[in-house]
Amino acid sequence: MTLDYNRRPSFADRVNAAVDRALTADQATRPPRDYLGGSRLGHACERALQFEFTATPKDEGQDFSGQSLRIFAIGHALEDLAVAWLRGAGFDLYTRKGNRPDGGQFGFSVAGGRIRGHVDGIIAAGPEGFGLAVPALWECKTMNAKNWRACVKDGVTKSKPVYAAQIALYQAYLETSVPGISAAPALFTAINKDTAELHHELVPFDADLAQRMSDRGVRILQATDAGELLPRVATTPDFFECRFCPWSERCWRLPA
Repeated sequence: MTLDYNRRPSFADRVNAAVDRALTADQATRPPRDYLGGSRLGHACERALQFEFTATPKDEGQDFSGQSLRIFAIGHALEDLAVAWLRGAGFDLYTRKGNRPDGGQFGFSVAGGRIRGHVDGIIAAGPEGFGLAVPALWECKTMNAKNWRACVKDGVTKSKPVYAAQIALYQAYLETSVPGISAAPALFTAINKDTAELHHELVPFDADLAQRMSDRGVRILQATDAGELLPRVATTPDFFECRFCPWSERCWRLPA
């Protein structure tokens, strides 16, 4: 086999490189979050969450690639489609206050704005005959076929505990602004990005899980304010979570 060491980028390569440069340049102009995202509190490692909250620089080469940014954008586009599909099916689904394009997102802000979350939507009524309890939180995620099948088989709580933690925390914190939302099971929608199959699941409020996630958020804030580094999730750097962590090299140079 002859190796071509002088291979030139194809037309597709050049176009993709230009697209990725534009995406990463745009991403670089966006300020980092200055709060702890409620959607992230179910992550396995509290130290990683602490790095995220403090906008600690990621390891070299670990910033979002153009491909990752495209994946995120596709997820948002599919979520918009899911909104239209559910509304067409008779769900009175609010994604903005007043259901106006210029309306603010539904969400919460606690701990002086240092813990925040924005919800995908709130269902005010379901189609006739469904007996859906309302108001109900609506959360939507996109997944590859393997993860989607696991979610269908085992449910979101077992297959995607980070999402389950997000749902419970949002139901708890939204109760003050949307009374009754924690009494109604949340509607979780999962979109199979490979096949366009949809999975819908009612998720009852888990008060214990919500409390644990709230306590975790406070613990991260308190440790950060005190200049303390929280324990990492593992004892060796080859642990699954560590191998895919964008702060792994930094973390394993620091004390346990």
